[in-house]
Amino acid sequence: MRIGIAGTTRRTPAAFAAAGLVLAATALSPAASAATAMPTVRFDPTGQQQSGDSNWAGYVTQGSFTKVTGSWTEPHVVCHSKNDMFAPWVGLDGWGSRTVEQAGVQTDCSSGSPVRTAWYEMYPAPPVYWKDPVSEGDSMTASVTSDGAGGYSLALTNNTKGWTEHVKKTLQAKNVSAEAVIESPNQAYPEFDSVRFTQVTVDGGSMDAMAPQALPSGGYTPGPLLNGSFTIQSGSPYPQSGNPYPQSGNPYPQSGSPYPQSGSPYPQSGSPYPQSGSPYPQSGNLYAPRY
Repeated sequence: MRIGIAGTTRRTPAAFAAAGLVLAATALSPAASAATAMPTVRFDPTGQQQSGDSNWAGYVTQGSFTKVTGSWTEPHVVCHSKNDMFAPWVGLDGWGSRTVEQAGVQTDCSSGSPVRTAWYEMYPAPPVYWKDPVSEGDSMTASVTSDGAGGYSLALTNNTKGWTEHVKKTLQAKNVSAEAVIESPNQAYPEFDSVRFTQVTVDGGSMDAMAPQALPSGGYTPGPLLNGSFTIQSGSPYPQSGNPYPQSGNPYPQSGSPYPQSGSPYPQSGSPYPQSGSPYPQSGNLYAPRY
């Protein structure tokens, strides 16, 4: 997602607020099949940050593909900032290419409350927003299909409310990746417990068989991918087994304590610190700027 005109990467709160006001107006209008283009918001190809974080969280696989499909349930969202914005989506390309063909639901907090809007995008063209209603708890299914000659069919279905949007577009793209992810390119995620993707398939087969790669983003981490399903949760430090500890469930020795029998790791003086009484350098600050 980029704020500004095409090719501009500057992001400002004012631009987010302006984009959100338009999104709120769109979401509050009566349901209709008409779609509108909003060139101030972009969903980008993935970008790796210095921390190892991505602007995508979920699973991506590389190869040569013609179709990806996946479903998810819209989560309960709590807005902490008017800059908060994210979207679950399914698509082709964007990992190893500079195009993305995708469809999903954006949640925008610029009004102070979550506003959900259905959309598709043929990046680098701007996203196009549908006016059909989307609510918390709705089951959504998206698919992107390539004919191999530059033609794409994108579909988004609200299984709960019973509507489907479908569009055919053209783009000279590579079809080198398929993904089911959430995205907040400015890393301003709202709060939610989890997003669960189900029935994620690539070229008709479960994504599990396509050597997928897990991506974290903004503190959200995907759990194990099993039979095309996985859950993205906040701040999970655990590996796929769900338990970082040995089978005993205790990382400490049998004594239950990592400390010597004296019960203290410190010298007899009772203090690990130098005579100055402080472990810190004279500057009084252990931290340096991160570059």
